Amino acid sequence: MRNYEIVYIFHPALDDDTVQTRLERFHGLLTGTEGSEISAVDDWGIRQLAYLIADQSQGRYVVAQFVAPGEVLPEFERILKLDDDLLRYLVVLSEGEPTSGQSILAEVPESVGERESDDDDDDDDEEEDDDEYGSRDGSPPEFSGGRGKRRRVEGPRIELLNFKDVSTLSRFITEQGKILPKRTTKVTARFQRDLGVAVKRARFLALLPYVQNHER
Repeated sequence: MRNYEIVYIFHPALDDDTVQTRLERFHGLLTGTEGSEISAVDDWGIRQLAYLIADQSQGRYVVAQFVAPGEVLPEFERILKLDDDLLRYLVVLSEGEPTSGQSILAEVPESVGERESDDDDDDDDEEEDDDEYGSRDGSPPEFSGGRGKRRRVEGPRIELLNFKDVSTLSRFITEQGKILPKRTTKVTARFQRDLGVAVKRARFLALLPYVQNHER
């Protein structure tokens, strides 16, 4: 048994009852094995797509997490592909990300936050700690001027990057829609790899555009 997460994008014209019926049918395919279960379902409602999918500019997002053996996935995905009202879906292994579009942040002691707030901007020249970000408090960089210029943003370090966290992912993407290089963001190699995977998933799900001039 493994933990999985699936993000559905349904046609925006479907009503609540129809979406619920679809989910019950889909999830029934996953829970036929002993020990399998649907652990969470989060209906995001209708959202604007970052680009058109099947001529639709909006889609209804539903995120579900489930426990099931891997051998049930081929038949499950075969059924999903036959549903014309399912614009797109993505099944991934769950690493504990929330079903909402939020990443998991580290807790920062109040005393640390107060001390960091008193530091000067010159601290950027100091040796960087081995955390997710180049800043000593582990917070994500904020960019300005479009040339990789950065300054430290107060806030907790990201423990687990959620590919549905559009707000955070957008900080690492240029105006042309490209992922900022590690030499600019000053993140660790591991975080840069996780970032690349997260951005690719978000793009596939139309949470982020592939390029900035997508026509909706």
